[in-house]
Amino acid sequence: MRIRFKPWARQELEESKFYIDNPEEYKGKWKNVFKNPSYPLHIELGCGKGGFISKISVNNANVNYIGIDLVDAMLGLAKRKVEEEFKENKKEIDNVFLTRYDIERITNIFEQNDNIERIYINFCNPWPRGKHHKKRLTHTRQLEKYRTFLNDNGEIYFKTDDDQLFADTLNYLKDTKFEIEKYTYDLANENDFWNNIETEHERMFKEQGIKIKALIAKKISE
Repeated sequence: MRIRFKPWARQELEESKFYIDNPEEYKGKWKNVFKNPSYPLHIELGCGKGGFISKISVNNANVNYIGIDLVDAMLGLAKRKVEEEFKENKKEIDNVFLTRYDIERITNIFEQNDNIERIYINFCNPWPRGKHHKKRLTHTRQLEKYRTFLNDNGEIYFKTDDDQLFADTLNYLKDTKFEIEKYTYDLANENDFWNNIETEHERMFKEQGIKIKALIAKKISE
């Protein structure tokens, strides 16, 4: 998703207590940044404007979260969204951090000692042209990287509107020793699939009559 430049975003992020500008320095030590380091750690890859991570973090105080994106403008909006959700619920922001990083280089900021239990990937770029498939966040090249820091039995929660990306992702996961625990081609009709948090993209696609595909995959130990 393209977004206009936000001249205020960089300064607000730098002044924020829950934004980290140097994530490589925390590799293997992420639990130490949180008020409750013993809580499970979940990450969202491509957190965008923050609609998902703001709601899931405020609703799950006993889980720590990290939202990652590459664009300051997105992160600036995500930062404001987190503040809005926590203020509305009268809660302290103590279980979520945002950071700017290129997800293709994610192994530079996470390792096994970070004890990451879950990865969320919501409506990532489908990169439809064959020569660009390696850029997909669910491509085997990326999944192999996630395996290096996901806990044994760690999970990937994935949602998309794109039929081909979903079909390819099912194969990518099988090729990289992930067990597909459940999947659906129409999330709206799966009331007990998971405690779904509807994103901005999700609402837009549903209004257009596009079915949302979703899956949960578990890392299989070597």
